[in-house]
Amino acid sequence: RQSWNRQTDRYVTEMATVESAVAAVWVAVAGEWEAVVWAAVPKFSVSINLPGRRLNPGAGSVEAGDRIRPLAVFNPIHYQELPELFADWVSCLTGKSPSTTGAGSEGGLTKAPFNWLPPTADLNNALLGMILTGDRCFSSAAGYIGPELLVEHDVSLLVPEVFSRMTATEMDPKYLIASGMLEKLEDFEGPDGKPVLASRLGYRITTKFMTRFFGRIFDNPAVVLEDRHLKPELQSQSDFVDGIRNITEAQTRVAQTYIDDGFVVNAIPPLKALIYCMAKGAYNGHTISDPEVRRLFDRDYVLGSDWYRQRLILKQNRERNLFKRHIDYLHDWLQRPGYAAMSHTRHIDVKRRLLFCKRHLAYVESPEYIADLMGTIGADVIYRTSSE
Repeated sequence: RQSWNRQTDRYVTEMATVESAVAAVWVAVAGEWEAVVWAAVPKFSVSINLPGRRLNPGAGSVEAGDRIRPLAVFNPIHYQELPELFADWVSCLTGKSPSTTGAGSEGGLTKAPFNWLPPTADLNNALLGMILTGDRCFSSAAGYIGPELLVEHDVSLLVPEVFSRMTATEMDPKYLIASGMLEKLEDFEGPDGKPVLASRLGYRITTKFMTRFFGRIFDNPAVVLEDRHLKPELQSQSDFVDGIRNITEAQTRVAQTYIDDGFVVNAIPPLKALIYCMAKGAYNGHTISDPEVRRLFDRDYVLGSDWYRQRLILKQNRERNLFKRHIDYLHDWLQRPGYAAMSHTRHIDVKRRLLFCKRHLAYVESPEYIADLMGTIGADVIYRTSSE
């Protein structure tokens, strides 16, 4: 403990006086005390995600070659369950904005030259993380709501104010649905007799939501947004149909590239099923709405699955190999001429580092390590050459 300098001691003293107490966790390593963890008490975890989505009305014309299809089919706030949410995120669909020259599957899908990892690596980790944590996602509209209402980023800036005034119970989608404050969009038949997959939009807020929660900010929430803003199809049914088809066609096109490129074999089972539902309409004969597909996104199913345990074992193997390399390197360092004489100095102390690595390796190789990994995302295989 005395090996720590006065600056560190002062820092510990100052941090101990703040309202949210800060605890320094100390462990004995090679006979000395060393701070290894700083833990703020209390801790606040992320329990809800509030992304915004860029939306645009239709513009240009097919004849002129500058046609941009409508995308403003969402009302101010939508909630999507994980299958519908990740169908959006896989396709990276974005609307036209003043800072871009086009619209469509931009963002992550235009960065392939700068990222050599298969796209499934990030998607696997993101999806698995949300399944395990149970995080909810409410998206807000930016740009336009329907073809008429220009909102720019006003709604996105307002959403944190709304949710910060809601209790944990009130943020629960199940409560909002049961209370009639979220309504589910259902598929319907378009004017051409073909299906319009409106269910991909998930749930949208209702007048009850506006009255209850926007009323905590505005004196008269009824005048903030009208019914045609909560239901963009009232502004233009044709734009609403074309906008939804714009979304679902992009999802189909992007998902098919995962299959054509062979990257789908790297996807975890929920993501793999979703990609096939997006591209082919079904996975093993089941659509995205069937319980056989939706149960793949259930936390209890994931925790009990063989593929999830294999991710934990892979994490264990990689951690084992890493610390074996650390140990070999430190052993080699101590054998170098003149280096052993410096190994006892406080800023190097290789023997202490070596002892720590050996202890951590013993922990990694124990059954306790796998048990402690339960509930984490483990490690992604990143790339495999076959579906096995």
